Amino acid sequence: MSDKYQSFSQSPLGKLLVKNLGLPAPMKLERYAEGAPLVDGVVALGGRGRLAESLGGILSQLGVESTDAPAEGSRLKGLVFDATGLTSSDRLVALRDFFTPLMRSLATCPRVVVLGTPPELLEGGERVAQRALEGFTRSLGKEIGRGGTVQLVYVAEGAEASVASTLGFLLSPKSAYVSGQVVRIGATGSTDAPAVTDWTRPLAGKVALVTGASRGIGEQIARVLHRDGATVVGVDVPQAADGLVELMNELDGDWLTLDITAKDAPQRIAQHLKDKHGGVDVVVHNAGITRDKKLANMSEDRWESVIAVNLTAPERISRELLDQGVVNAHGSIVGVASIAGIAGNVGQTNYAASKAGVIGLVDSLKGELTDGITVNAVAPGFIITQMTAAVPFVTREVGQRLNAMSQGGLPVDVAETVAWYADPASSAVNGNVVRVCGQMMLGA
Repeated sequence: MSDKYQSFSQSPLGKLLVKNLGLPAPMKLERYAEGAPLVDGVVALGGRGRLAESLGGILSQLGVESTDAPAEGSRLKGLVFDATGLTSSDRLVALRDFFTPLMRSLATCPRVVVLGTPPELLEGGERVAQRALEGFTRSLGKEIGRGGTVQLVYVAEGAEASVASTLGFLLSPKSAYVSGQVVRIGATGSTDAPAVTDWTRPLAGKVALVTGASRGIGEQIARVLHRDGATVVGVDVPQAADGLVELMNELDGDWLTLDITAKDAPQRIAQHLKDKHGGVDVVVHNAGITRDKKLANMSEDRWESVIAVNLTAPERISRELLDQGVVNAHGSIVGVASIAGIAGNVGQTNYAASKAGVIGLVDSLKGELTDGITVNAVAPGFIITQMTAAVPFVTREVGQRLNAMSQGGLPVDVAETVAWYADPASSAVNGNVVRVCGQMMLGA
């Protein structure tokens, strides 16, 4: 499904109108293609902190070229600044000193990453300075333009060796529609990640369960996890069996048709995974429904069905798999939340409650998981699917433009974020909720 406004804005007449009327000018975003390099260009490094000396080596492992002395006139594909050494507010000027001279040197669709220390682990002036990084990165994300993204990664002391998978994701086109986000590494997760021998297939030999896998975002999650090497077990309702079986056959995967809200669904899923696969490494709670009405007109069935599918089922399935030991060491549980669960939405009190509850599930589980198992969530914004294509034109246009990139995202953008969480090298990434929304103007 194409963005007709985006196409028009890139035409000669469209460019003229956009310039003269101050209209949004959405850039065509670069997205990752299998076999392509993670970063098609040079990344400039700066800052003097705990990670500065190791950054070049980490990027080299990922096949990314970097420099701490960019040549005059060179075009840069990314910037990484180690701000962990900023211990007081007067030192924040180092951000201006590094970024200001380089901002006009950025190529199209550039990636910017600032590395800091989790403020909650600090005290005094150092805590103040590190918290200030959030305002800096979120504002720069709204300034950068040209399809660029800006992220803040808080790295706890002792987790310095666990940043590779996150840098690879955030510096590459895999994070095309992720911007203005704050990621925490090592605050609660395991820093004892298994070695990754092939960064292009980090899930080789792994088993991934994806609910709601037959179409839309679930289909793309299944495809991306398969691309990264996983054997995918797709789950969907019996009514979607034809599409599910066709997709899983294409991906050399496995399938299970059931209603995830059924009383015995968690046990059936656990038994299937144990009997046929010996366990599971990635669990993606993607299945979800909407039953929109303003609360004054909300029937009991509309309320209960949304909560049951979107929230209670992921709770019950996660608990059953964990209690039975079906989730393997260094496994990953990923919930699909929504920007509606963060910012709210008219006519979606049931849906927003369920998606905020998914974030609550992450908070609830993150401190109790063992064996390097992680739990995280993605919170999609306006993602272009068959469902959103049916939204009235004006509502759809507003939804697509109300973000720093002035466009909607694609299902693959959500899928790439899930795949980053699922990477065994991301075992220090735990308890995060990352919005896949082009830095939507609503919500935190």
